[in-house]
Amino acid sequence: MIFTSPLKSNSIKIMLLGSGELGKEVAIEAQRLGLEVVAVDRYENAPAHLVAHKSYVIDMKNREQLIEVIQKEKPNYILPEIEAINIDALLEIEESGFTVIPNAKAVHKTMNRKNIRKFAHEDLGLATSKYFFVSTFKDMKESAIKIGFPVVIKPVMSSSGHGQSIAKSIDDLENSWELAKNARGDSSELIVEEFINFDYEITLLTVKNSSETVFCEPIGHIQKDGDYIFSWQPMEMSEIAKEKSKFIAKKITDGLGGRGLFGVELFVKGDEVYFSEVSPRPHDTGMVTMITQSQSEFALHLRAVLDLPLDYIFYGSGVSGAFKTQETSFSPTIQVPKNTFSKNSYFRAFGKPESHKDRRMGVVLIFDEVEKGLKQAEKLISEII
Repeated sequence: MIFTSPLKSNSIKIMLLGSGELGKEVAIEAQRLGLEVVAVDRYENAPAHLVAHKSYVIDMKNREQLIEVIQKEKPNYILPEIEAINIDALLEIEESGFTVIPNAKAVHKTMNRKNIRKFAHEDLGLATSKYFFVSTFKDMKESAIKIGFPVVIKPVMSSSGHGQSIAKSIDDLENSWELAKNARGDSSELIVEEFINFDYEITLLTVKNSSETVFCEPIGHIQKDGDYIFSWQPMEMSEIAKEKSKFIAKKITDGLGGRGLFGVELFVKGDEVYFSEVSPRPHDTGMVTMITQSQSEFALHLRAVLDLPLDYIFYGSGVSGAFKTQETSFSPTIQVPKNTFSKNSYFRAFGKPESHKDRRMGVVLIFDEVEKGLKQAEKLISEII
């Protein structure tokens, strides 16, 4: 592997399409390897903008704007970090010779719940919940009755759980409809799916370069309205369920192709495992790897992109907890007690330029046994203002 220096004619350059807190960590890891980082997002001073060599603010759903910035910068690798991207531009730009991670077709399949669910269940034969895709309230109601309550209702495209809800009875459907239709992303079509009474859900970070596939220890998590609150690693599970999880993760990532890190979300009930979703990029629940592994999910993502070896050391169990502000501010502050910074814990602020109710502004990381770590994380998060 030949390494270069940034801002030179021969620089190895990555472009982040989406520059939130996950993109920021990718940018920091890229800086450590001497890569030139170009961060693109829809708003100024996004977290990755603050640590990149160059930054742009564009409408990433706009085909012309997206193609223009890519052709201007000519990155070696294009890393989509969010779902809300013009896929036609990515397909076109890849066809002209640019490298999209993992590839444009994989991004297309995973950015839309309809695409990835049909691909996983109908093409690959993976076990999933029952589901229907609907575009009218009437169809949603009929689908929910066919499946049987409770049902989960989501837009086909959204991020961080926006627009997701559980309808426990027919009386909840109107509220679910309004939540989904007003979500960030594409809400022109919704997925109505069976609520699996699972024991727990996991994220299995799956990393692929050109010659190997590596799995991180499974990550357990607690979500609220589809957005992660706490995550921990490892998730205690049977060896049978663990092996089934790896089988599903490898099958879906092999099917998508390309290289990079994938966050594969799975439901587990006893020894049975069901595919839920997959993101072809670092996952928010995977922030816990910043304290549990010698190579975080962000470092592993870049290793895979550059086709480097994927070896790493798992240090031991740990917990992450998301801090969400309740304040709206154009000059946000976060008051973090000093005891958050201890021998086994610390806080990372994302540096977002604005705050609003329930916006994720930072994360607490704790290196400890899972049960103790979760109690400590809950306490520390409650003390942050």
